[in-house]
Amino acid sequence: MKVLIIVAHPRSDSLTMNITNKFAEGLRAAGHEYEIADLYRENFNPVLLPQDEPDWNNESKVYSDEELRKAYSDEVTREMERIQSSDAIVMIFPVWWYSFPAIMKGYIDRVWNMGFAYGGAKLPVNKIRWIPLVGDTQEHFKKRDYDAMIEKYMNIGIAQYIGVNDSEVNFMYNTLGEFEDNQEENLNSHYKKHLDEAYKLGYTF
Repeated sequence: MKVLIIVAHPRSDSLTMNITNKFAEGLRAAGHEYEIADLYRENFNPVLLPQDEPDWNNESKVYSDEELRKAYSDEVTREMERIQSSDAIVMIFPVWWYSFPAIMKGYIDRVWNMGFAYGGAKLPVNKIRWIPLVGDTQEHFKKRDYDAMIEKYMNIGIAQYIGVNDSEVNFMYNTLGEFEDNQEENLNSHYKKHLDEAYKLGYTF
């Protein structure tokens, strides 16, 4: 299987990036191919400009080897081709304001476009996995049903809308590593657990 990993974090040494690399290791060990789309390092522009604005007359055009009726920007066309050459997508990101970082939301706005991902078409992949890194503890996050809100948004509001029913959210909690005692020992064990889980998610993909 060819997997496109889309990741968003401003720091290349972040836990998000380490999780991404461990997930990729798991994929490789299981015999999958993968490509990493590192939105920050690739300087992806998240701003939706007129050229990439959805064309409501383009709804019946399914993306294929033929050119799209609408002429998208070179950047968006390149990302569409990346997706078209993949079987699955994995989105890895920190949860900011109970959603994606702006650069990743902009990626969805610009690339998962009318006539390519919805409107007479479906996103041309069979599987989506979301790996959100949550700074808060699982107990606090679940207390106000933020987990259920995000799962519904990603699995139903996005994935099902673009025709991908095989969609799951795999939260990683307490990524800020807040503990009352034995801080250093707990942190090392805690982050190792996250990295091991990332590897397992990739290996069992």
